[in-house]
Amino acid sequence: MKTVDCDYFVVGTGMAGLMSALHLASYGKVVVVSKGRLKDCNTNFAQGGICCVMDEADTFDKHARDTMIAGAWLGNSKVVHTICENAPEAIGDLIDCGVKFAKKDDGSWDLTREGGHSARRIFHAGDITGEKCENAMIRSVKKTDIDIRENTIVIDLVMTKRIGLKGENRCIGAYVLDKTTGEIYAIRSPNTILATGGCGKVYLYTCNPDSATGDGVALAWRAGAKIENMEFIQFHPTCLYHPQAKRFLISEAVRGEGAVLVDRNGREFMSKYDPRGSLAPRDIVARSIDSEMKRTGDDCVYLDIRKKGRKYLMSRFPNIYEKCLSFGIDMAKDLIPVVPAAHYACGGIKATCDGQTSIPGLSAVGECASTGLHGANRLASNSLMEALVCARLTAGRIGPKPETFERGKAPKIPAWKTGAAVPPDEAVLVAHMWDEIRRLMWDYVGIVRTDKRLDRAARRLKTLRREIRDYYFRYLVTPDTLELRNLAVCAELIVRSARKRRESRGLHYTLDYPKTSKKIRQTILDGFKG
Repeated sequence: MKTVDCDYFVVGTGMAGLMSALHLASYGKVVVVSKGRLKDCNTNFAQGGICCVMDEADTFDKHARDTMIAGAWLGNSKVVHTICENAPEAIGDLIDCGVKFAKKDDGSWDLTREGGHSARRIFHAGDITGEKCENAMIRSVKKTDIDIRENTIVIDLVMTKRIGLKGENRCIGAYVLDKTTGEIYAIRSPNTILATGGCGKVYLYTCNPDSATGDGVALAWRAGAKIENMEFIQFHPTCLYHPQAKRFLISEAVRGEGAVLVDRNGREFMSKYDPRGSLAPRDIVARSIDSEMKRTGDDCVYLDIRKKGRKYLMSRFPNIYEKCLSFGIDMAKDLIPVVPAAHYACGGIKATCDGQTSIPGLSAVGECASTGLHGANRLASNSLMEALVCARLTAGRIGPKPETFERGKAPKIPAWKTGAAVPPDEAVLVAHMWDEIRRLMWDYVGIVRTDKRLDRAARRLKTLRREIRDYYFRYLVTPDTLELRNLAVCAELIVRSARKRRESRGLHYTLDYPKTSKKIRQTILDGFKG
Protein backbone atom coordinates (compact mmCIF):
# COMPACT_ATOMS: atom_id res chain seq x y z
CA MET A 1 0.00 0.00 0.00
CA LYS A 2 1.24 3.47 -0.89
CA THR A 3 2.00 5.88 1.96
CA VAL A 4 2.30 9.64 1.36
CA ASP A 5 4.29 11.58 3.96
CA CYS A 6 3.84 15.22 4.91
CA ASP A 7 4.36 17.60 7.82
CA TYR A 8 0.75 18.86 7.75
CA PHE A 9 -2.30 17.02 6.46
CA VAL A 10 -5.37 19.22 5.90
CA VAL A 11 -8.78 17.68 5.24
CA GLY A 12 -11.16 20.14 3.57
CA THR A 13 -10.89 23.04 1.14
CA GLY A 14 -13.24 25.70 2.45
CA MET A 15 -11.98 28.82 4.18
CA ALA A 16 -10.78 26.93 7.28
CA GLY A 17 -8.87 24.35 5.27
CA LEU A 18 -7.30 26.55 2.61
CA MET A 19 -6.29 29.31 5.04
CA SER A 20 -4.75 26.71 7.37
CA ALA A 21 -2.79 25.32 4.42
CA LEU A 22 -1.64 28.76 3.28
CA HIS A 23 -0.40 29.68 6.76
CA LEU A 24 1.37 26.32 7.18
CA ALA A 25 3.02 26.21 3.77
CA SER A 26 6.09 28.12 4.95
CA TYR A 27 6.72 25.64 7.78
CA GLY A 28 6.84 22.35 5.88
CA LYS A 29 5.18 20.05 3.37
CA VAL A 30 1.40 20.40 3.28
CA VAL A 31 -1.04 17.92 1.72
CA VAL A 32 -4.65 19.04 1.25
CA VAL A 33 -7.48 16.69 0.26
CA SER A 34 -10.95 17.50 -1.01
CA LYS A 35 -13.51 14.77 -1.54
CA GLY A 36 -14.74 16.61 -4.62
CA ARG A 37 -13.47 19.71 -6.37
CA LEU A 38 -11.76 22.43 -4.36
CA LYS A 39 -14.90 24.57 -4.64
CA ASP A 40 -17.26 21.91 -3.27
CA CYS A 41 -17.65 23.49 0.16
CA ASN A 42 -19.96 25.71 2.21
CA THR A 43 -17.61 28.70 1.89
CA ASN A 44 -18.25 28.87 -1.83
CA PHE A 45 -21.99 29.30 -1.21
CA ALA A 46 -21.75 31.95 1.53
CA GLN A 47 -23.51 35.12 0.49
CA GLY A 48 -23.60 37.60 3.35
CA GLY A 49 -20.09 38.33 4.52
CA ILE A 50 -17.55 38.23 7.34
CA CYS A 51 -17.81 39.97 10.70
CA CYS A 52 -15.03 42.33 11.69
CA VAL A 53 -15.13 45.45 13.86
CA MET A 54 -13.70 48.28 11.77
CA ASP A 55 -16.07 51.22 12.23
CA GLU A 56 -15.02 53.81 14.82
CA ALA A 57 -18.50 53.72 16.35
CA ASP A 58 -18.21 49.96 16.92
CA THR A 59 -16.14 48.02 19.49
CA PHE A 60 -14.92 44.47 20.10
CA ASP A 61 -16.93 44.46 23.33
CA LYS A 62 -20.13 45.24 21.40
CA HIS A 63 -19.41 42.47 18.91
CA ALA A 64 -18.65 40.03 21.73
CA ARG A 65 -21.85 40.97 23.55
CA ASP A 66 -23.96 40.49 20.40
CA THR A 67 -22.31 37.09 19.93
CA MET A 68 -23.01 36.04 23.52
CA ILE A 69 -26.64 37.22 23.34
CA ALA A 70 -27.26 35.35 20.07
CA GLY A 71 -25.65 32.24 21.59
CA ALA A 72 -28.03 32.37 24.60
CA TRP A 73 -25.02 33.01 26.86
CA LEU A 74 -23.65 29.52 26.27
CA GLY A 75 -20.56 30.81 24.48
CA ASN A 76 -17.15 30.98 26.11
CA SER A 77 -16.59 34.68 26.78
CA LYS A 78 -12.79 34.43 26.59
CA VAL A 79 -12.94 32.60 23.27
CA VAL A 80 -15.51 35.06 21.90
CA HIS A 81 -13.32 38.05 22.72
CA THR A 82 -10.19 36.35 21.35
CA ILE A 83 -11.79 35.56 18.00
CA CYS A 84 -13.48 38.96 17.64
CA GLU A 85 -10.25 40.79 18.46
CA ASN A 86 -8.22 38.76 15.94
CA ALA A 87 -10.67 39.36 13.09
CA PRO A 88 -8.96 42.46 11.60
CA GLU A 89 -5.70 40.58 11.01
CA ALA A 90 -7.63 37.67 9.54
CA ILE A 91 -9.49 39.97 7.14
CA GLY A 92 -6.05 41.20 6.11
CA ASP A 93 -5.14 37.62 5.15
CA LEU A 94 -8.00 37.58 2.64
CA ILE A 95 -7.10 41.00 1.28
CA ASP A 96 -3.56 39.69 0.79
CA CYS A 97 -5.07 36.83 -1.24
CA GLY A 98 -6.67 39.39 -3.51
CA VAL A 99 -10.24 39.63 -2.16
CA LYS A 100 -11.71 43.03 -2.96
CA PHE A 101 -14.30 43.84 -0.32
CA ALA A 102 -16.92 46.46 -1.12
CA LYS A 103 -16.12 50.11 -0.43
CA LYS A 104 -18.14 53.31 -0.42
CA ASP A 105 -17.53 56.18 -2.81
CA ASP A 106 -15.30 57.88 -0.20
CA GLY A 107 -13.04 54.81 -0.03
CA SER A 108 -14.22 53.60 3.39
CA TRP A 109 -15.43 50.03 3.89
CA ASP A 110 -19.05 49.40 2.94
CA LEU A 111 -19.96 47.51 6.10
CA THR A 112 -23.41 45.97 6.28
CA ARG A 113 -25.58 44.72 9.14
CA GLU A 114 -27.49 41.49 9.74
CA GLY A 115 -29.88 40.07 12.32
CA GLY A 116 -28.61 40.12 15.91
CA HIS A 117 -25.96 42.79 15.27
CA SER A 118 -26.04 46.16 17.02
CA ALA A 119 -23.81 47.82 14.41
CA ARG A 120 -22.63 47.59 10.82
CA ARG A 121 -19.57 45.34 10.94
CA ILE A 122 -19.88 42.88 8.07
CA PHE A 123 -17.39 42.92 5.22
CA HIS A 124 -18.87 41.75 1.95
CA ALA A 125 -18.08 41.40 -1.73
CA GLY A 126 -21.55 41.96 -3.11
CA ASP A 127 -23.81 39.00 -2.41
CA ILE A 128 -21.31 36.30 -3.42
CA THR A 129 -18.71 36.96 -0.74
CA GLY A 130 -17.93 33.29 -0.16
CA GLU A 131 -17.36 32.56 -3.84
CA LYS A 132 -14.99 35.49 -4.26
CA CYS A 133 -13.05 34.47 -1.14
CA GLU A 134 -12.87 30.84 -2.25
CA ASN A 135 -11.60 31.80 -5.71
CA ALA A 136 -8.95 34.08 -4.24
CA MET A 137 -7.71 31.40 -1.82
CA ILE A 138 -7.57 28.78 -4.57
CA ARG A 139 -5.47 31.12 -6.71
CA SER A 140 -3.14 31.69 -3.76
CA VAL A 141 -2.84 27.98 -2.95
CA LYS A 142 -1.99 27.13 -6.54
CA LYS A 143 0.93 29.57 -6.42
CA THR A 144 2.55 27.48 -3.64
CA ASP A 145 3.96 23.95 -3.57
CA ILE A 146 1.02 22.68 -1.48
CA ASP A 147 0.08 19.15 -2.61
CA ILE A 148 -3.62 19.37 -3.59
CA ARG A 149 -5.55 16.13 -4.01
CA GLU A 150 -9.11 16.50 -5.29
CA ASN A 151 -11.67 13.68 -5.41
CA THR A 152 -10.03 12.09 -2.37
CA ILE A 153 -12.20 11.05 0.57
CA VAL A 154 -10.92 10.11 4.03
CA ILE A 155 -12.04 6.67 5.21
CA ASP A 156 -10.78 6.79 8.80
CA LEU A 157 -8.09 8.44 10.88
CA VAL A 158 -5.13 6.25 11.84
CA MET A 159 -4.67 6.01 15.61
CA THR A 160 -1.51 4.51 17.10
CA LYS A 161 -3.33 2.21 19.54
CA ARG A 162 -5.59 0.90 16.80
CA ILE A 163 -2.56 -0.27 14.82
CA GLY A 164 -0.95 -1.87 17.87
CA LEU A 165 1.65 0.76 18.84
CA LYS A 166 2.46 1.40 22.49
CA GLY A 167 2.52 4.71 24.29
CA GLU A 168 0.23 7.71 23.99
CA ASN A 169 -2.69 7.22 21.62
CA ARG A 170 -2.35 9.79 18.89
CA CYS A 171 -3.41 10.51 15.32
CA ILE A 172 -0.75 9.85 12.69
CA GLY A 173 -2.75 10.46 9.51
CA ALA A 174 -5.53 8.68 7.67
CA TYR A 175 -6.57 6.08 5.13
CA VAL A 176 -7.98 7.74 2.02
CA LEU A 177 -9.84 6.62 -1.09
CA ASP A 178 -9.00 8.06 -4.50
CA LYS A 179 -12.48 8.37 -6.03
CA THR A 180 -11.10 8.49 -9.56
CA THR A 181 -8.94 5.33 -9.49
CA GLY A 182 -10.46 3.45 -6.54
CA GLU A 183 -7.04 3.19 -4.88
CA ILE A 184 -6.89 3.17 -1.07
CA TYR A 185 -3.68 4.50 0.45
CA ALA A 186 -2.41 6.23 3.59
CA ILE A 187 -1.38 9.82 4.22
CA ARG A 188 1.01 9.87 7.17
CA SER A 189 1.50 13.04 9.16
CA PRO A 190 2.19 14.05 12.77
CA ASN A 191 -0.26 16.95 12.30
CA THR A 192 -3.74 16.29 10.91
CA ILE A 193 -6.16 19.23 10.60
CA LEU A 194 -9.86 18.53 10.08
CA ALA A 195 -11.60 21.40 8.27
CA THR A 196 -14.44 19.43 6.71
CA GLY A 197 -17.36 21.81 7.23
CA GLY A 198 -20.83 20.93 8.45
CA CYS A 199 -23.46 18.21 8.36
CA GLY A 200 -26.46 19.91 6.75
CA LYS A 201 -27.18 16.89 4.56
CA VAL A 202 -28.29 14.99 7.65
CA TYR A 203 -31.60 16.86 7.15
CA LEU A 204 -34.04 16.48 4.29
CA TYR A 205 -34.09 20.22 3.55
CA THR A 206 -30.79 22.07 3.66
CA CYS A 207 -29.03 24.93 1.93
CA ASN A 208 -25.70 23.10 2.28
CA PRO A 209 -23.90 21.54 -0.70
CA ASP A 210 -24.01 17.76 -1.17
CA SER A 211 -20.55 17.48 0.40
CA ALA A 212 -21.81 18.52 3.88
CA THR A 213 -22.14 15.02 5.36
CA GLY A 214 -20.43 15.62 8.71
CA ASP A 215 -17.27 13.72 7.79
CA GLY A 216 -14.94 15.51 10.21
CA VAL A 217 -17.16 15.04 13.26
CA ALA A 218 -17.70 11.35 12.43
CA LEU A 219 -13.99 10.75 11.79
CA ALA A 220 -13.00 12.42 15.06
CA TRP A 221 -15.69 10.62 17.07
CA ARG A 222 -14.63 7.21 15.73
CA ALA A 223 -11.04 8.12 16.66
CA GLY A 224 -12.13 8.84 20.26
CA ALA A 225 -12.36 12.65 20.28
CA LYS A 226 -14.80 14.55 22.48
CA ILE A 227 -17.83 15.99 20.69
CA GLU A 228 -19.66 19.06 22.01
CA ASN A 229 -23.11 20.66 21.65
CA MET A 230 -24.31 18.77 18.59
CA GLU A 231 -27.94 19.52 19.47
CA PHE A 232 -27.52 23.09 18.23
CA ILE A 233 -28.27 22.89 14.51
CA GLN A 234 -29.02 26.26 12.98
CA PHE A 235 -31.83 26.48 10.46
CA HIS A 236 -31.42 29.40 8.10
CA PRO A 237 -34.78 31.20 8.17
CA THR A 238 -34.91 32.22 4.53
CA CYS A 239 -34.17 29.57 1.92
CA LEU A 240 -35.88 30.34 -1.40
CA TYR A 241 -39.07 28.29 -1.71
CA HIS A 242 -39.36 27.12 -5.31
CA PRO A 243 -39.47 23.60 -6.74
CA GLN A 244 -36.47 24.27 -8.97
CA ALA A 245 -34.41 26.30 -6.47
CA LYS A 246 -32.12 23.74 -4.88
CA ARG A 247 -30.48 25.06 -1.66
CA PHE A 248 -30.52 28.74 -2.68
CA LEU A 249 -30.38 31.14 0.26
CA ILE A 250 -31.84 34.59 0.50
CA SER A 251 -29.03 36.15 2.52
CA GLU A 252 -29.69 37.58 5.95
CA ALA A 253 -28.18 40.77 4.56
CA VAL A 254 -31.45 41.25 2.66
CA ARG A 255 -33.25 41.63 5.99
CA GLY A 256 -30.32 43.71 7.23
CA GLU A 257 -31.00 46.14 4.40
CA GLY A 258 -34.70 46.46 5.17
CA ALA A 259 -36.59 43.35 4.04
CA VAL A 260 -39.56 42.44 6.25
CA LEU A 261 -41.05 38.99 6.79
CA VAL A 262 -44.75 38.87 5.89
CA ASP A 263 -47.50 36.30 5.38
CA ARG A 264 -49.19 35.57 2.04
CA ASN A 265 -51.46 38.59 2.56
CA GLY A 266 -48.49 40.91 3.01
CA ARG A 267 -48.97 41.29 6.78
CA GLU A 268 -45.81 41.62 8.88
CA PHE A 269 -45.75 39.01 11.66
CA MET A 270 -42.32 38.97 13.32
CA SER A 271 -43.11 41.82 15.73
CA LYS A 272 -45.50 39.57 17.63
CA TYR A 273 -42.69 37.08 18.25
CA ASP A 274 -39.79 39.42 19.05
CA PRO A 275 -39.41 43.21 19.53
CA ARG A 276 -36.52 43.19 17.04
CA GLY A 277 -38.92 42.04 14.35
CA SER A 278 -37.29 40.70 11.19
CA LEU A 279 -33.83 41.52 12.58
CA ALA A 280 -34.10 39.06 15.45
CA PRO A 281 -31.40 36.33 15.64
CA ARG A 282 -31.77 33.35 13.34
CA ASP A 283 -33.04 30.85 15.89
CA ILE A 284 -35.94 33.11 16.84
CA VAL A 285 -36.75 33.95 13.23
CA ALA A 286 -36.65 30.30 12.10
CA ARG A 287 -38.83 29.20 15.01
CA SER A 288 -41.28 32.05 14.38
CA ILE A 289 -41.59 31.14 10.69
CA ASP A 290 -42.11 27.50 11.64
CA SER A 291 -44.86 28.54 14.09
CA GLU A 292 -46.51 30.84 11.54
CA MET A 293 -46.53 28.13 8.85
CA LYS A 294 -48.06 25.60 11.26
CA ARG A 295 -50.65 28.13 12.41
CA THR A 296 -51.76 29.10 8.91
CA GLY A 297 -51.12 25.84 7.09
CA ASP A 298 -49.15 27.75 4.44
CA ASP A 299 -46.15 26.16 2.71
CA CYS A 300 -43.97 29.24 3.12
CA VAL A 301 -43.77 32.86 4.25
CA TYR A 302 -42.42 35.83 2.30
CA LEU A 303 -39.75 38.53 2.32
CA ASP A 304 -40.82 42.01 1.25
CA ILE A 305 -38.06 44.39 0.13
CA ARG A 306 -39.97 46.05 -2.70
CA LYS A 307 -39.61 49.50 -1.15
CA LYS A 308 -35.89 49.55 -1.95
CA GLY A 309 -36.49 49.71 -5.67
CA ARG A 310 -35.01 47.86 -8.63
CA LYS A 311 -31.87 50.00 -9.04
CA TYR A 312 -30.75 49.49 -5.45
CA LEU A 313 -31.57 45.77 -5.39
CA MET A 314 -29.73 45.06 -8.64
CA SER A 315 -26.69 46.93 -7.32
CA ARG A 316 -26.58 45.55 -3.77
CA PHE A 317 -27.82 42.00 -4.45
CA PRO A 318 -27.04 41.30 -8.11
CA ASN A 319 -26.68 37.52 -7.73
CA ILE A 320 -29.80 37.10 -5.58
CA TYR A 321 -31.79 39.41 -7.86
CA GLU A 322 -30.75 37.51 -10.98
CA LYS A 323 -31.40 34.11 -9.38
CA CYS A 324 -34.86 35.08 -8.19
CA LEU A 325 -35.65 36.54 -11.60
CA SER A 326 -34.68 33.22 -13.22
CA PHE A 327 -37.53 31.65 -11.22
CA GLY A 328 -39.99 34.38 -12.21
CA ILE A 329 -39.65 36.40 -9.00
CA ASP A 330 -38.82 40.09 -9.35
CA MET A 331 -37.60 41.33 -5.94
CA ALA A 332 -38.52 44.89 -6.92
CA LYS A 333 -42.22 44.08 -7.31
CA ASP A 334 -42.84 40.56 -5.95
CA LEU A 335 -42.80 38.99 -2.51
CA ILE A 336 -40.02 36.39 -2.16
CA PRO A 337 -41.27 32.98 -0.91
CA VAL A 338 -38.98 31.50 1.79
CA VAL A 339 -38.80 28.59 4.24
CA PRO A 340 -36.26 27.55 6.91
CA ALA A 341 -33.61 24.96 5.99
CA ALA A 342 -30.79 23.24 7.90
CA HIS A 343 -27.81 25.56 7.61
CA TYR A 344 -25.06 25.34 10.24
CA ALA A 345 -23.82 23.11 13.07
CA CYS A 346 -22.86 25.21 16.09
CA GLY A 347 -21.42 22.17 17.87
CA GLY A 348 -18.81 19.70 16.70
CA ILE A 349 -15.39 18.42 17.67
CA LYS A 350 -14.49 20.00 21.00
CA ALA A 351 -11.51 22.24 20.25
CA THR A 352 -9.70 25.34 21.42
CA CYS A 353 -9.68 28.44 19.25
CA ASP A 354 -6.20 27.40 18.08
CA GLY A 355 -7.57 24.06 16.95
CA GLN A 356 -6.43 21.68 19.67
CA THR A 357 -8.71 18.67 20.22
CA SER A 358 -8.70 15.97 22.89
CA ILE A 359 -6.51 13.80 20.62
CA PRO A 360 -2.77 14.50 20.25
CA GLY A 361 -1.80 15.17 16.64
CA LEU A 362 -5.37 16.12 15.64
CA SER A 363 -6.65 19.67 15.15
CA ALA A 364 -10.10 20.88 14.10
CA VAL A 365 -10.93 24.22 12.47
CA GLY A 366 -14.10 25.82 11.13
CA GLU A 367 -17.64 24.46 11.23
CA CYS A 368 -16.61 20.93 12.21
CA ALA A 369 -15.08 22.32 15.42
CA SER A 370 -16.82 23.56 18.56
CA THR A 371 -14.60 26.30 19.96
CA GLY A 372 -17.07 28.04 22.26
CA LEU A 373 -17.69 30.99 19.93
CA HIS A 374 -21.26 30.24 18.88
CA GLY A 375 -22.80 28.85 22.05
CA ALA A 376 -26.40 27.81 21.43
CA ASN A 377 -26.79 29.81 18.20
CA ARG A 378 -24.40 31.37 15.70
CA LEU A 379 -24.56 35.11 15.16
CA ALA A 380 -24.88 35.90 11.45
CA SER A 381 -21.57 36.08 9.53
CA ASN A 382 -19.50 34.90 12.50
CA SER A 383 -18.75 31.57 10.80
CA LEU A 384 -16.29 32.75 8.16
CA MET A 385 -14.69 34.99 10.76
CA GLU A 386 -14.17 31.97 13.02
CA ALA A 387 -12.72 29.92 10.15
CA LEU A 388 -10.26 32.69 9.24
CA VAL A 389 -9.13 33.47 12.78
CA CYS A 390 -8.88 29.86 13.96
CA ALA A 391 -6.94 28.84 10.84
CA ARG A 392 -4.43 31.58 11.64
CA LEU A 393 -4.24 30.66 15.35
CA THR A 394 -3.97 26.92 14.64
CA ALA A 395 -1.11 27.48 12.21
CA GLY A 396 0.53 29.71 14.83
CA ARG A 397 0.37 26.84 17.33
CA ILE A 398 1.52 23.91 15.20
CA GLY A 399 3.58 25.73 12.55
CA PRO A 400 6.68 26.99 14.40
CA LYS A 401 6.83 23.98 16.76
CA PRO A 402 5.04 21.13 14.99
CA GLU A 403 4.59 17.60 16.21
CA THR A 404 7.22 15.50 14.44
CA PHE A 405 8.06 11.85 14.08
CA GLU A 406 11.44 10.80 15.42
CA ARG A 407 13.94 10.81 12.55
CA GLY A 408 13.86 7.48 10.75
CA LYS A 409 11.19 6.14 13.06
CA ALA A 410 7.91 7.21 11.52
CA PRO A 411 5.28 4.65 12.59
CA LYS A 412 4.43 2.14 9.88
CA ILE A 413 0.79 2.26 8.81
CA PRO A 414 -0.53 -1.24 8.00
CA ALA A 415 -2.03 -1.91 4.57
CA TRP A 416 -5.78 -1.44 4.28
CA LYS A 417 -7.56 -4.75 4.81
CA THR A 418 -10.57 -5.62 2.67
CA GLY A 419 -11.09 -9.05 4.23
CA ALA A 420 -13.91 -10.93 2.51
CA ALA A 421 -15.60 -7.75 1.26
CA VAL A 422 -17.02 -7.86 -2.26
CA PRO A 423 -18.08 -5.11 -4.68
CA PRO A 424 -21.48 -3.63 -3.72
CA ASP A 425 -24.38 -4.86 -5.81
CA GLU A 426 -27.36 -3.14 -4.14
CA ALA A 427 -26.81 0.61 -4.28
CA VAL A 428 -30.54 1.05 -3.69
CA LEU A 429 -29.99 0.06 -0.05
CA VAL A 430 -27.58 2.95 0.45
CA ALA A 431 -29.99 5.39 -1.20
CA HIS A 432 -32.89 4.13 0.92
CA MET A 433 -30.98 4.38 4.23
CA TRP A 434 -29.68 7.83 3.28
CA ASP A 435 -33.22 9.02 2.56
CA GLU A 436 -34.66 7.50 5.73
CA ILE A 437 -32.08 9.20 7.97
CA ARG A 438 -32.71 12.60 6.44
CA ARG A 439 -36.49 12.30 6.65
CA LEU A 440 -36.58 11.10 10.25
CA MET A 441 -34.17 13.87 11.30
CA TRP A 442 -36.38 16.48 9.61
CA ASP A 443 -39.58 15.10 11.13
CA TYR A 444 -38.35 14.27 14.65
CA VAL A 445 -35.24 16.38 15.32
CA GLY A 446 -36.06 19.65 13.57
CA ILE A 447 -36.73 23.22 14.66
CA VAL A 448 -39.16 22.20 17.43
CA ARG A 449 -38.55 18.95 19.36
CA THR A 450 -40.20 16.71 21.96
CA ASP A 451 -38.97 13.78 24.03
CA LYS A 452 -41.31 11.48 22.16
CA ARG A 453 -39.93 12.50 18.77
CA LEU A 454 -36.33 12.22 19.97
CA ASP A 455 -36.94 8.77 21.46
CA ARG A 456 -38.46 7.60 18.18
CA ALA A 457 -35.49 8.96 16.24
CA ALA A 458 -33.01 7.31 18.61
CA ARG A 459 -34.63 3.88 18.26
CA ARG A 460 -34.69 3.96 14.48
CA LEU A 461 -31.16 5.35 14.20
CA LYS A 462 -29.83 2.54 16.38
CA THR A 463 -31.24 0.03 13.92
CA LEU A 464 -30.02 1.98 10.91
CA ARG A 465 -26.50 2.29 12.34
CA ARG A 466 -26.40 -1.50 12.74
CA GLU A 467 -27.60 -2.04 9.17
CA ILE A 468 -25.05 0.44 7.85
CA ARG A 469 -22.25 -1.17 9.82
CA ASP A 470 -23.15 -4.60 8.41
CA TYR A 471 -23.24 -3.18 4.89
CA TYR A 472 -19.92 -1.36 5.39
CA PHE A 473 -18.02 -4.51 6.37
CA ARG A 474 -19.72 -6.75 3.80
CA TYR A 475 -18.86 -4.67 0.74
CA LEU A 476 -15.83 -2.77 -0.56
CA VAL A 477 -15.88 0.88 0.45
CA THR A 478 -17.33 3.45 -1.92
CA PRO A 479 -17.76 7.23 -1.51
CA ASP A 480 -21.52 6.75 -1.02
CA THR A 481 -21.14 4.20 1.78
CA LEU A 482 -18.51 6.34 3.51
CA GLU A 483 -20.76 9.40 3.45
CA LEU A 484 -23.77 7.37 4.62
CA ARG A 485 -21.71 5.97 7.49
CA ASN A 486 -20.64 9.47 8.55
CA LEU A 487 -24.12 10.90 8.13
CA ALA A 488 -25.58 8.23 10.44
CA VAL A 489 -22.97 8.97 13.12
CA CYS A 490 -23.78 12.69 13.05
CA ALA A 491 -27.52 12.01 13.22
CA GLU A 492 -27.03 9.84 16.29
CA LEU A 493 -24.77 12.42 17.97
CA ILE A 494 -27.34 15.17 17.37
CA VAL A 495 -30.11 13.04 18.90
CA ARG A 496 -27.99 11.92 21.86
CA SER A 497 -27.02 15.53 22.60
CA ALA A 498 -30.61 16.77 22.24
CA ARG A 499 -31.88 14.13 24.68
CA LYS A 500 -29.30 15.22 27.26
CA ARG A 501 -30.37 18.88 27.21
CA ARG A 502 -33.44 19.25 29.45
CA GLU A 503 -34.15 22.88 28.62
CA SER A 504 -34.84 25.14 25.67
CA ARG A 505 -31.85 27.27 24.75
CA GLY A 506 -30.94 28.89 21.46
CA LEU A 507 -31.40 26.49 18.58
CA HIS A 508 -32.57 23.63 20.80
CA TYR A 509 -36.26 24.19 21.47
CA THR A 510 -38.32 21.43 23.09
CA LEU A 511 -41.99 21.54 24.01
CA ASP A 512 -41.29 19.31 27.03
CA TYR A 513 -38.82 21.78 28.55
CA PRO A 514 -39.79 25.20 27.15
CA LYS A 515 -37.90 27.24 29.76
CA THR A 516 -34.19 28.07 29.81
CA SER A 517 -32.27 26.69 32.76
CA LYS A 518 -30.35 29.10 34.98
CA LYS A 519 -27.43 26.69 34.87
CA ILE A 520 -25.01 27.13 31.96
CA ARG A 521 -23.62 23.82 30.76
CA GLN A 522 -22.21 22.26 27.61
CA THR A 523 -23.28 18.89 26.21
CA ILE A 524 -20.16 16.76 25.84
CA LEU A 525 -20.09 13.25 24.39
CA ASP A 526 -17.02 11.07 24.69
CA GLY A 527 -15.62 9.60 21.50
CA PHE A 528 -16.16 6.04 20.36
CA LYS A 529 -14.18 3.56 22.48
CA GLY A 530 -14.46 0.51 20.23
